[in-house]
Amino acid sequence: MRNSFRLLGGGFQRWLGARPTAAQWTLLLALSVTFAAALEALHLPAALMLGPMLAAILLAAAETSTRVSSLPFFAAQAVIGAMVARGLPASVLVDLRKDWLLFAAVILLVVTVSTSLGWLLARWQVLPGTTAIWGASPGGASAMVLMSDAYGADMRLVAFMQYLRVVFVATLASVVAAVWTSGTGGAPAVVWFPPVDWPAFAETLAVIAGGAAVARRLRIPAGALLGPLVLGVVLQGAGLLKIELPPWLLAVSYALIGWTIGLRFTREIIAHAARAAPLLAAAVLVLIALCGGLAALLVVTVGVDPLTAYLATSPGGVDTVAIIAASSNVNVPFVMAMQACRLIVVLMASPALTRFLAGRIAAMQAAERDQPTPSALSEP
Repeated sequence: MRNSFRLLGGGFQRWLGARPTAAQWTLLLALSVTFAAALEALHLPAALMLGPMLAAILLAAAETSTRVSSLPFFAAQAVIGAMVARGLPASVLVDLRKDWLLFAAVILLVVTVSTSLGWLLARWQVLPGTTAIWGASPGGASAMVLMSDAYGADMRLVAFMQYLRVVFVATLASVVAAVWTSGTGGAPAVVWFPPVDWPAFAETLAVIAGGAAVARRLRIPAGALLGPLVLGVVLQGAGLLKIELPPWLLAVSYALIGWTIGLRFTREIIAHAARAAPLLAAAVLVLIALCGGLAALLVVTVGVDPLTAYLATSPGGVDTVAIIAASSNVNVPFVMAMQACRLIVVLMASPALTRFLAGRIAAMQAAERDQPTPSALSEP
């Protein structure tokens, strides 16, 4: 049976490799739309990125030459940076000022728990280098994937771990919300081509281009993402900018990033991800359980209602939690303030924290290699 699959895969690889580049891109686009539509129908989060990524992985496994050039990928990162900025309004600072000690304690505990799990996975060499630490970071999945690539981690495996966690967290959070309250109506249907505020859209594009260009000029790691993010947060907080991002632009950006990640996969990386999947899934479940314990602590000590506490401490993406919170009977400002503040902390702290932990792991592994074995110690 295995030989039959290998023959079938080899035949598909030869057939696809013989097709012109335009035909390969047509197949990639068709598969991307099909997968994204299927995932959307299942109400899975990040479907617009996961669908294209899965389609690209299929083509990458067939060893095609299809690739996304650097400029579209750079532009897509800049759009995602503006999208993250849009989700960090100035009102977050108001909620933070009122309950800063509570916010700081919960954020510190969530980051500590997730980083510890990433450290253990890296220590046990489940994933290579700093990949496990970036994969466990409880920030926005797309932001963590893009930043990990800029800091030398394997973006493919970081994406695998991040989106595995997003699917788990969002699915469980949706189930909890549906069981806890009858007010969940799900996310509203997406209007792909709504009326556009053209002046605001033009200003947003200027911020995207300007922020990305300045960050690239300064050679800031992940500057295409961070430049528009920082500039967008500052201008939006000052009331000088309304970030206008039509759904179709976000869909194109998600697809470009999904294709870039997926097309970098190799058969060896796919096999590695498959072998690591059980341990990664177990780590995700442990993380969810520990964050659930933090939610219970919030309920007991502060009197936050259980569903609000669960969503506020949930280690999923800000956008996913926002959709669930908006359709549930919870304290939405509290949930979004907690999630947004944690995202800011992770974005700022992840590079330095990852470098520190990577150095510690490397030192421990070097010490273990240099330590004499028991048999060597017993020799005269």
